[in-house]
Amino acid sequence: MEKVREIVREGRRVAKEDPRRVVHSFKVGLVLALVSSFYYYQPLYDSFGVNAMWAVMTVVVVFEFSVGATLGKGLNRVAATLFAGGLGIGAHHLASMSGATGEPILLAIFVFVQAALSTFVRFFPRVKARYDYSLLIFILTFALISVSGFREEQVLMLTHKRISTVIIGGLSCVLISIFVCPVWAGQDLHSLLASNLEKLSFFLLGFGDKYCEAVGNDDTKEVDKRKNDFDNYKSVLNSKSNEESLANFAKWEPGHGQFRFRHPWKQYLALGELIRQCAYRIHALNSYLNDDTKVSIDIKKKLREPLRRMSLESGKAMKEMSMSLKNMTKPSSCELHVQNARSACKSLTNLLNSGILKEVEPLELISLLTAISLLIDIINLTEKILESLHELASAAKFKNKIERPNLLPEKTSAKSIVSVRPIKCHDDDHVITIIEDDGNDDDTSKNDSRKMKEVSNHGET
Repeated sequence: MEKVREIVREGRRVAKEDPRRVVHSFKVGLVLALVSSFYYYQPLYDSFGVNAMWAVMTVVVVFEFSVGATLGKGLNRVAATLFAGGLGIGAHHLASMSGATGEPILLAIFVFVQAALSTFVRFFPRVKARYDYSLLIFILTFALISVSGFREEQVLMLTHKRISTVIIGGLSCVLISIFVCPVWAGQDLHSLLASNLEKLSFFLLGFGDKYCEAVGNDDTKEVDKRKNDFDNYKSVLNSKSNEESLANFAKWEPGHGQFRFRHPWKQYLALGELIRQCAYRIHALNSYLNDDTKVSIDIKKKLREPLRRMSLESGKAMKEMSMSLKNMTKPSSCELHVQNARSACKSLTNLLNSGILKEVEPLELISLLTAISLLIDIINLTEKILESLHELASAAKFKNKIERPNLLPEKTSAKSIVSVRPIKCHDDDHVITIIEDDGNDDDTSKNDSRKMKEVSNHGET
């Protein structure tokens, strides 16, 4: 009973982490139920027979979590099946021309050569990255058609049925994957890099205060609240394989949303590599928060302001880049934060050159200078990440960030002044009333706001 509860808890946890997994499970069940009709529906079974099982096998093997993975596997399987089927028929025809004795020998030679060459080609890095599955299916299909064709009289009919069921199964997977709650690998890669930048920013925003032990009593709760965020960066260290697989799947996907067909996915990998390098520096820097060699508090207080600014401005730049990448807008204020971090670095250099560390113990000096060196490396990498993000924004045609206009009306301290001036002209007396707005510097506004009304009183004073 306890094991059942544990399984239920684990199932809830997995579903809560990503609800799309539950939807994907239903999608797989739906496709399998559809292709199983080849067995249940008699007219379809009469057309394909036992070969209908290939449609079921195709669904089980091809249907993946994302659209790109499903589309890539489906196209690879269909292409490999078609190519291997054609070669298998040709091999069977050539072997049959050698007579009953030579046919099995030639078929065995063809299978050996094909399997050996295809297996060797699978070791090529570029082929293994994108076409490893298709080569595997090519070996399997060629061998099955060649071997089974030796005992089967109608080898063309056999090949036709197997290829048809594979195409039906693969097409069913692709259609359901695209049109029923699609999961895009490109979107996942985009969100992953934005999340990685945000995780690094959380660490850098709080590192300065934590390292210099400058957090007051009022801020202790806030630091404890962010304690888990300090360790979130560790997931970035091992994100390379996930990023590469998502980028590979994204190349198969059609254009969707803001992601065009030939989206610059290679630039995402370059950006992810720089983010990981920065995460490695942060991981090394994190070890100095709990270092056995404690630097004296007096020294940290003297260096507190530039160290805090270096870390804080780098964190703000990372945060801004994360938001820009998430919203697919060009980064606007990141350069300012990087310049501020550079300025703080210069201030720290001037302090160190002033001889402030003359009386520091050697071990403390090594620990302090190493932490400072790592922080400077992080600033340099932040600038490189910003450059890479600009290249990505240009290649992917990110939009410019739109500044929100101030919709609130401006308050004016203008006062209306009413003056009445009598003017005498010929025999008529005229009274001119002038209404003016005081406090407005705009000449045009003055002229527009100035109204004149002339009232004539004939024969009156």
